[in-house]
Amino acid sequence: MDVSALLERGRTLATPVLRAAVDRLAPPMDTVAAYHFGWIDAQGRPADGDGGKAVRPALAVLSAEVTGAAPETGVPGAVAVELVHNFSLLHDDLMDGDEQRRHRDTVWKVHGPAQAILVGDALFALANEVLLELGTVEAGRATRRLTRASRALIDGQAQDISYEHRDRVSVEECLEMEGNKTGALLACASSIGAVLGGADERTADALERYGHHLGLAFQAVDDLLGIWGDPESTGKQTWSDLRQRKKSLPVVAALAADGPAATRLGEILAADAKSSDFANFSEEEFAARAALIEEAGGREWTAEEARRQHTIAIEALDLVDMPDRVRDQFTALADFVVVRKR
Repeated sequence: MDVSALLERGRTLATPVLRAAVDRLAPPMDTVAAYHFGWIDAQGRPADGDGGKAVRPALAVLSAEVTGAAPETGVPGAVAVELVHNFSLLHDDLMDGDEQRRHRDTVWKVHGPAQAILVGDALFALANEVLLELGTVEAGRATRRLTRASRALIDGQAQDISYEHRDRVSVEECLEMEGNKTGALLACASSIGAVLGGADERTADALERYGHHLGLAFQAVDDLLGIWGDPESTGKQTWSDLRQRKKSLPVVAALAADGPAATRLGEILAADAKSSDFANFSEEEFAARAALIEEAGGREWTAEEARRQHTIAIEALDLVDMPDRVRDQFTALADFVVVRKR
């Protein structure tokens, strides 16, 4: 199965509608959003920037085919989900202080915090507009699911921020946060095209289950890349999650383990939280923390959790009557999520 073709199909179908939606924004929000999506550079010149992996649009247009509808049926859902996703990225980058995304300076770094907030808000409003202007019963159902997913996403971000200020977070709390922050929107993407195609609630719920657990697998891999990922591939700094003191799955799993590495890691992270010099830590200091996380078993536990969530996602597809070709494509996208390097 050519996953790159699936991703490109979602991107190709969704991008013209996405660009048309962004063009509705008042200046300068339209150009700030265009910069964020990689369509122009910081000087406003046309660019061919990295627009992300396009997993969500691919899932949305694929899910329309579950009902026998054309993939184009899922395009408004793909665009709406992509708008909400990018609303969250704009705000998250500002809240987390991230200066790089997709190998470029983030919007708040180039255009300022106010524009990052305003453009994020505008994208969120556009998402609902794109769906509701279809004027169908199915569009109303899709909007309800998107709104529910958006609220869960925001809950997840709030949990993520609050955890940064706590010494300890349980594995269960971390999985709940990641299920909200990442799983909810991937769940919506996996079902929204089917809803627009007229799928019943049982089918949509099963597809959401697939997407939710796919999201947990996706985030587990993201957490691994956030510590051990290659900056050339991820577009972020080395040890990026450690620099932000994130209580990601490898950290939480390591702290929950028994043994001297877990104990030492807990002591170091507790001291880090009180340090006034944390921003000036050397590469070697972050590397030492990553080594302790790995020694305590956090890296292997998270990799195994990604595989476990992948299995649950695939099993959810058994609850849906769909063409074998479509099922194989859902499976291929799930496989891609757990083996990616960016």
